[in-house]
Amino acid sequence: MSFSPSQGVLSTPPRIYYVNPLLLQGIDAWREAFDHAADTGFDRVLTAPLFDRGGARSIFAFQDLNRLDPHLSLGSAVEDGVGRLAEAARKSGVALMMDLMLDGKARDTKAGFHPVDPRRSPLDPAEPMTAMDAESQSQLLEEWTERLRGLAGIGLSGYRALGIDRIAPAAFKSLISAVREMADAQFLAWTPGTDFGARSAVQNTGFDGCFSSMAWWDFDERWFIEEHRVQKPLGWQIAFPELPFGRRIAHGTQSREILERRAIRALRLAASLGGGLMVPMGFEYGAATPLDPTHGNGTGLRALRHDLAFDISSEIRLANTEIGKVSHAPASSLRLIRNANGPVSALLQSAAEDLRSAENVRFILLNRDLRKSAPAPLTALREAASGFLPVAADVTPLRLRAGETLVIEGRAPAPITSRPMLDVAQATVSPRLAIENIMPRVDDGRFPIKRVVGDVVSVEADIFADGHDPIAAVLLWRPIDAANWNETEMQLVENDRWRAEFLLERIGRYEFAVEAWKNPFAIFRYELTKKNDARLDLKLELQEGLDLVRSAETHADAALGADLKALVSSLDSASDAERTAILLDARTSELMNKADKRPFRLRSTASAVDAERKSAAFASWYQIFPRSQSGDPDRHGTFDDVIPRLPAIRDMGFDVLYFPPIHPIGSTNRKGRNNSLKAGPDDPGSPYAIGSREGGHDAIHPELGEFEDFRRLVEEAGRYGLEIALDLAIQASPDHPWLKEHPGWFDWRPDGTIKYAENPPKKYEDIVNVDFYTKDALPSLWVELRDIVQLWVDQGVKLFRVDNPHTKPFPFWEWLIGDIRARHPEVVFLSEAFTKPKVMYRLAKIGFSQSYTYFTWRNAKWELEQYMRELTETAPKEFFRPHFFVNTHDINPDFLQNAPRSAFLIRAALAATLSGLWGVYNGFELCEGRPDAKRKEYADSEKYEIRAWDYDRPGNIIAEIRMLNRIRNENLALHSHLGLTLLNAWNDNILFFEKASRARDNVLLIAISLDPHNFQESDVELPLWKWSLGDGGALDAEDLVTGHRFRWNGKWQRVSFNPQILPFAIWRVRAAEA
Repeated sequence: MSFSPSQGVLSTPPRIYYVNPLLLQGIDAWREAFDHAADTGFDRVLTAPLFDRGGARSIFAFQDLNRLDPHLSLGSAVEDGVGRLAEAARKSGVALMMDLMLDGKARDTKAGFHPVDPRRSPLDPAEPMTAMDAESQSQLLEEWTERLRGLAGIGLSGYRALGIDRIAPAAFKSLISAVREMADAQFLAWTPGTDFGARSAVQNTGFDGCFSSMAWWDFDERWFIEEHRVQKPLGWQIAFPELPFGRRIAHGTQSREILERRAIRALRLAASLGGGLMVPMGFEYGAATPLDPTHGNGTGLRALRHDLAFDISSEIRLANTEIGKVSHAPASSLRLIRNANGPVSALLQSAAEDLRSAENVRFILLNRDLRKSAPAPLTALREAASGFLPVAADVTPLRLRAGETLVIEGRAPAPITSRPMLDVAQATVSPRLAIENIMPRVDDGRFPIKRVVGDVVSVEADIFADGHDPIAAVLLWRPIDAANWNETEMQLVENDRWRAEFLLERIGRYEFAVEAWKNPFAIFRYELTKKNDARLDLKLELQEGLDLVRSAETHADAALGADLKALVSSLDSASDAERTAILLDARTSELMNKADKRPFRLRSTASAVDAERKSAAFASWYQIFPRSQSGDPDRHGTFDDVIPRLPAIRDMGFDVLYFPPIHPIGSTNRKGRNNSLKAGPDDPGSPYAIGSREGGHDAIHPELGEFEDFRRLVEEAGRYGLEIALDLAIQASPDHPWLKEHPGWFDWRPDGTIKYAENPPKKYEDIVNVDFYTKDALPSLWVELRDIVQLWVDQGVKLFRVDNPHTKPFPFWEWLIGDIRARHPEVVFLSEAFTKPKVMYRLAKIGFSQSYTYFTWRNAKWELEQYMRELTETAPKEFFRPHFFVNTHDINPDFLQNAPRSAFLIRAALAATLSGLWGVYNGFELCEGRPDAKRKEYADSEKYEIRAWDYDRPGNIIAEIRMLNRIRNENLALHSHLGLTLLNAWNDNILFFEKASRARDNVLLIAISLDPHNFQESDVELPLWKWSLGDGGALDAEDLVTGHRFRWNGKWQRVSFNPQILPFAIWRVRAAEA
């Protein structure tokens, strides 16, 4: 126990064990209670009043204040009995305190039986002091003052004062002051249940502490925080897990485990608040029966132990130990941290009212759920105390056990100090202007944006400076092979946003930058205009203007100097009014801008633009296996067999013919038909198992032909307007020459084998992969692969479809593509990377012109709309060009498996209109959709056998593909995936959208039914606002399928589709002419 006589306050929080004297008969029972209290860590024992009740009254209703209750068996004399108790308590190491109820004397002082009045609590006084007259109150106060001074002298250490709302604060102040003249007695105000005003009224009356209403708190309501604030001036706020003489925590029908958990939770919370602890006797043993102020059998702790439900004495001892360590003043601040996402409540404590001046904080976490664990709201804690991080860094992630109470400490870390970022010399030459948020850019200029030659690049930037002076800005741009910059004046759009454009005239890489400066003459002209408009005296300003022109003349070159000299002459000879007009003239401004030395000039870092040829963004690809072009499944096709197919392919409107690998195929682990692990003697194997004794990536499969044959095919394709694209697959069969010539390019296992390739869930037992980072591979493998690409470029191939590039290093691709395109900027690389979106986007950033996409698996309207918004409205729009293949030799889409003809038309229309790049694998036009056993690829796949195709198969969609490609070629709006606006169609089976060219001189409205089986119709909303038309406006439309021309009136129209006829419609529209 610690008490400061000079201040009359407790220096440490009290730890009080509360007893009902009616349960303790005889001094031995008291000694046992004192020893028990000391053993469990308490430093005080608080008893209810000990005075004679005169029968079976409540112990809070006394008959004789000069006698002890005979039930206590301590004698009748108050001084003797209380003195014996105080001495026994002192010997046990605790102090004795007693409840103080000044108005507790009973009206009826006759001894004997007194029936209980059920309308009144036995804890209430018979006659509140406020009901007495002034003389009675004064007399009662004098009596209690003398009585308490006497009790203090015999060792009673303090009191729990009841009835603060019934007794005048002045009475308490007088009483406490008088008692303390005699001894260092502590007074604790019993505040629960009283009005906040009554609590505030007893401030400065001498109380050492008060009591918290925590036992009634639901761990969520804010009144608990408000109570703490109101009671702060009263000192320590002592909490108790259950109310003396109130309902017990262990009362109820729940399991012993739950009741014990609830008791421990209440105990730990009370102790964690740090303002002191009071525990009623029996709580530690799970007593279910409340203490009775009118009756007790005197059996003491023995009866409580005998009937225990559980024993948490050790928990109480631990709690008291922690409270005993508190050496600081009562917590000044208590805050509730809201947690709407779980059952864990949190309190924030600090010694300082203002967290900004606090050195540390405490978090009290409590799991309200007694049956389940729950996560701590660490995010909420860190946000509530951001200046005290890290919070619980060593216990993250943190879960509280069922009913657990946990305290976490947070300390204010030392701030990070460092040397100034700039010294004064650097600061004086730092830019006064700011150029920010330059668009378009990719990763702040790390990678180039992608455009097509002939595009206009619109560049915007936020440009501003200190003050209000006008500034000037230009867009600088040039091809990277040019030494000098081109310059275009930027225009202020709004809110410090500036814009300018430049044209991409050549294929290759450009770079651009933004430059800004403070323009002295523009600043002068701006101020002169305002002062002239205000009709102010301009003599000084006119002289300043003349000086600016003269200074410009001094530094100008000969031609510009002559013009400026003439301007100076005009100003010298002009009147003030004429000078004003000359200085404000636009021609003067233009002349001075040419002479501007651009003070405080700031230039941004350069950003790159890759200007590619048109086919990098707009092309229609058709894929075949050359070996299947003989028309006979028993004869391997040749390049010469492909040539007769060229007219039909071109007639369908395709302009790119793509081949899978055309290199020699290995025999080791060769795949048989339908991906069988055993190949027959006539099975050709997969063309992706590259390499045999005939050669590797730099060779042609002998049965296809020779290099001469290939070059002839490339030439013939060009005559038909077709370009050949080759598959670049960086992998090898076990028979590839590399394994013998460059074994160091591979990662060998301890048993001398190489792990075969995998691209989960697919396995390629006939393929092994190179390792790009073995000692021998750096850089020889990289150079070899670059040389292979160069070899095929030299053969006339400028389009490469790259197989699984995501399984090869990013730096390799960035270097290889950059190396090839530095000499051949017309070369285009298509990424076949069906992988994670960020990986696909990274591949586009580092140089791939096009990419396969998730379109193959997007079938529902919401899926398509969501994906198209990602591609056209977010960051990828600047660098990622989606190539919509409707099918591939590896993928037989679910939508097309054994599907009707209309399903193929739907996917064709979607791909051909949503993207500037679309592709078809041979057989799609024939509505081929038979799946393999796993329903992932095609049955009888051409990857593993030679096929002969009937290109006149009934039910084909060749005519429709021809029509789609015609419409694509004739309409600039379809030359990119950009320019898309998704529109309302009130049917989840109909996709309705607009495609428009940048200048909106070509606008298409397209509706596609996504249901290949059923008739669908819907109301659609025409985007009349795009032409600044009202809801009743009209559009002239041309049906590009039928050629029909008509007029749409009003924004609401209706479309319908019969899948047996055509599941899509394409209209070219424009604002109706009057």
